[in-house]
Amino acid sequence: QVQLQESGPGLVKSSQTLFLTCTVFGVSITTNNAAWSWIRQVPGKGLEWIGSVADTGRTYYGPSLKSRTSLSRDTSKNQVTLQLHSVTPEDTAVYYCARLAQAWGQGTQVTVSS
Repeated sequence: QVQLQESGPGLVKSSQTLFLTCTVFGVSITTNNAAWSWIRQVPGKGLEWIGSVADTGRTYYGPSLKSRTSLSRDTSKNQVTLQLHSVTPEDTAVYYCARLAQAWGQGTQVTVSS
């Protein structure tokens, strides 16, 4: 059974870089055809796809945050990571890690202070 767990700071200051980690349990992140995604939900808005890391390590980015996002992985720790640069209070959201259509983490609340 695949399980995902997000971790990172709950509070970040404006202009800083948000760094989140997703630890995957039950399957290797290099499993063939697996993709590991970051999604967020800003208060009062729908879900927004941030980007994904494929089993090959290739990264894909959503259009709205592409210029400020960096995705990476650590296969030795079975983790995928998200860096969101130059955050503003508009980046306050619940951030989720997921293997889409299969499993989601519980989400982690991130608040950006001005």
